[in-house]
Amino acid sequence: MLKRTSLLFLGFVLLASPLARSAAKIKIGFVLSTLQEERYQKDQKYFKDEAQKLGFEPIMVSAENNEQTQKAKVENLLSMGVQALVIQPVNSNAASSMVTLAHDDKVPVIAYDRLIANAPVDFYVTMDSFKVGVLQAEEAVKKTGGKGNYIILMGQAGHSVANEITKGVMSVLDKHPAIKVVVKQNHEGWSSSLAMATVENALTQYKNKIDAILANNSGMANGAVQALAGQGLAGKVFVAGADADLAAIKDIVAGRQQFEVLKDIEPLARTSAKLAYQLATKQDPKPDTIVENGGYKVKTLMTPVYAIRKDNLEQRIFVPGFHTRASVYGTTAKK
Repeated sequence: MLKRTSLLFLGFVLLASPLARSAAKIKIGFVLSTLQEERYQKDQKYFKDEAQKLGFEPIMVSAENNEQTQKAKVENLLSMGVQALVIQPVNSNAASSMVTLAHDDKVPVIAYDRLIANAPVDFYVTMDSFKVGVLQAEEAVKKTGGKGNYIILMGQAGHSVANEITKGVMSVLDKHPAIKVVVKQNHEGWSSSLAMATVENALTQYKNKIDAILANNSGMANGAVQALAGQGLAGKVFVAGADADLAAIKDIVAGRQQFEVLKDIEPLARTSAKLAYQLATKQDPKPDTIVENGGYKVKTLMTPVYAIRKDNLEQRIFVPGFHTRASVYGTTAKK
């Protein structure tokens, strides 16, 4: 009996020791704002794949575009003992409280895709959102001859990405006095249906005299295409989106949409997974640049964005495997 008791005690000591705890698999929380958009399946896929390579356990959740839900899920992840958090904020300003909660537990936070404002975020991994807007606007100016009525479909209010894309757009359009931005509107949850309603109302108000529509993402661009189709204008009005969702690429092939910006998901998700693992294991990763978020200077890593037109689908979409030819053209259709 004494021998068994001694063995049990020894086992308890080993389990409680730092060596045993360090051998346990590291847990890292990956908190997306939503799974509503097609692209977020890719975010999860690549993050999980990189986690498997590095040997940590990814715990992936979605906040369903709700700030309170996101905070509750972050609290739950902290209670589960995650060693790092990767957060795509529903609202960039409101998310600062989640950084405080994590830091109280000595858990580093990476802002993913969208900057968390007014908080000492440990790192920010993002695409060049400002450049997304610049690319959209430069293509629109080229197609419209630098004149006409424009609609800007913005994402949810309070999102750093929506704000940065639109800043990029306006940095170009402001140089062209013959361009009039007749509508510039945010859309809750980056909703395609709300964007569709915005365009329908604008078409009515301006008697179909709209020359270009620049959307902060693919879903809202698709809503714009649907509204234009209702007036027989699909393919006649320039439409640009961002994310290169499958529906958007199909619309480009069909001539209903002219332009997308590919915010390449794979390097974004994989970079974030690697960075989270480095922070969780007390490494000191180096940034590409520093971004200010309202009182704090945040270390930042940038991933690339690409212009997408019908003539470069092979190079940018099919060869990298972002979408397959079969998914775009159909299994029996020819390019």
